Amino acid sequence: QVQLVESGGGLVQPGGSLKLSCVASGFSLGYLTIGWFRQAPGKEREGVSCIRTGDSRTDYLDSVKGRFTISKDNAKNTVYLQMNSLKPEDTAVYYCAVGSEPTLNWEHYNYWGQGTQVTVSS
Repeated sequence: QVQLVESGGGLVQPGGSLKLSCVASGFSLGYLTIGWFRQAPGKEREGVSCIRTGDSRTDYLDSVKGRFTISKDNAKNTVYLQMNSLKPEDTAVYYCAVGSEPTLNWEHYNYWGQGTQVTVSS
């Protein structure tokens, strides 16, 4: 059974950092794409970053480039999202998902985690 579990969210002040984790079970990372997405209240879901596990090809939403870093640990079947210099507009529920190609388009992803809340506020 494919399962993704996110963790690491929380409340942080503007300029702070958080590291999200996405632990996969029921499959090995292999040659897949793991994406991070977020959705704020009243807004559409948007792709934040993705990584293709076979060659570590990555992509980022323009507004997070230089602040967020996606990485993977195949041995732990885990993908991370290091978020630095956080801004209030980064506040959202963050989800990880499994897809077949490195795109930030959520429609290309098949399995989703339950999400973890990130709140950036003073």
